[in-house]
Amino acid sequence: MNITFKLFATLTDYLPADARRSNQIMLDVAQDASIAQIIEPFGMPPKLVHLVLVNGKYIAPEVRGTTTLVEGDVLAIWPPVAGG
Repeated sequence: MNITFKLFATLTDYLPADARRSNQIMLDVAQDASIAQIIEPFGMPPKLVHLVLVNGKYIAPEVRGTTTLVEGDVLAIWPPVAGG
């Protein structure tokens, strides 16, 4: 099934070079793939995978290993935000 995978801020460096400008790619994933399984091949350090949203809904860290997606979903990830 196809989903849209979006990375924001410094995480865009983990996308293929040609996708960094748009910050998103289409992914073909298995229907039973969890969010954690979808993220894993991109090699992002777990401490940088801070805010995870599916279609704008927050997904807590403790359920990312069991939450699956459906066709057309948008998986978006932000790193921790620092400010001052």
